[in-house]
Amino acid sequence: MALNYIWIFFILCAFVVAIFNWIVFKDASSFQLIIDSTFDMSKVAFDISIGLTGTLALWMGLMNVGEKGGAVNVMAKLVGPFFSRIFPEVPKNHPAISSMMMNFSANMLGLDNAATPLGLKAMKELQELNTEKDTASNPMIMFLVLNTSGLTLIPITVMMYRSQFGADNPTDVFIPILLATSISSIIGLLVVALYQRINLFDRVIIAYLGGLILLVAGTILLFYNLDPEQTKSVSSVAGNFILLFIITSFVGLAAYKKINAYDAFIEGAKEGFKTAVTIIPYLVAILVAIGMFRASGAMDMVINSIKYFIQTILGLNAAFVDALPVAFMKPLSGSGARGAMLEIIKDKGVDSFAGILSSMMQGATDTTFYIIAVYFGSVNIKKTRYAVTCGLIADIAGIISAIALAYLFFHDKL
Repeated sequence: MALNYIWIFFILCAFVVAIFNWIVFKDASSFQLIIDSTFDMSKVAFDISIGLTGTLALWMGLMNVGEKGGAVNVMAKLVGPFFSRIFPEVPKNHPAISSMMMNFSANMLGLDNAATPLGLKAMKELQELNTEKDTASNPMIMFLVLNTSGLTLIPITVMMYRSQFGADNPTDVFIPILLATSISSIIGLLVVALYQRINLFDRVIIAYLGGLILLVAGTILLFYNLDPEQTKSVSSVAGNFILLFIITSFVGLAAYKKINAYDAFIEGAKEGFKTAVTIIPYLVAILVAIGMFRASGAMDMVINSIKYFIQTILGLNAAFVDALPVAFMKPLSGSGARGAMLEIIKDKGVDSFAGILSSMMQGATDTTFYIIAVYFGSVNIKKTRYAVTCGLIADIAGIISAIALAYLFFHDKL
């Protein structure tokens, strides 16, 4: 129901703002802009879905090879104790465990193209365990919220954009982003755990979370001592090596067990096209509504109102408000948030406070509504329960953390 209300709000709000502009400012251009955005975003949604087809086919095929060859079971055993605590309704060694682990790993490495098909495969496997096929199950919600929190160890894309725009130190946002996205993920986990009454003081959970914290700390120390060029090189090589290792391990183990890896790949890859087609209507619905809201000028009105309130009414430093377009767009659209970040960098400067903060916001969380539309849409889930609420709480935690850390790390930019 939450998505229904949000979808209706975006569309009606866009219409009301357009009427307001017409009556008050004698500007009727909003109507044309809104209608144009519906066609543009419909095409974008279709292009995204079709663009995913090849990647979905590749990774669903490889996962099928891994399942039949036994590699997936090996990975499932590594994370089984932890996942059995936070996903108590998923049986031990179930294929969904390894798919979720692979998805989280790809996200942490900033490998979005690999993460999405793995996440969709995990949702399909979780749906097999779901007793109410049109309603999100507890494991689905936990998995989705951890995705929307956007935990990323290496925000290579953000650093790449900063490098392209000539930042003095493109990697200066690395540690703040890592801290912000870690906070977002932890808050997301805590909120869902409270809803699902999961005991977070379990010794196994504490041990695994402690290991994750050590991994994050080790990554921080490693990249803190590298120069920008080394950081980009090491992170790129590490990500590509891990992916190649996974692929060759899956195929190699299947060959060792005398499994027909080629046929297994084709069998799994066929599901990629079906999944890509399934998500088209869900993507069209959410992206069109977002496009209408933005084209009407409603987003700009919200930003300007916040800036006026903080700066004029409260008399506080409102430097962070210039980066808020990214914060507002991030839960709605990844491409929209990226576009907002690039606009801010061009306008304010890549090393300005707004430019740095917009980069941090881009890396702090993920696109909640896009993920909800794609992941739930792929298995025809209509009742999302508290998934949107928990996802947005994690987003807000990430954005607030990014703002606080920006003032802490980059106060000299004010």
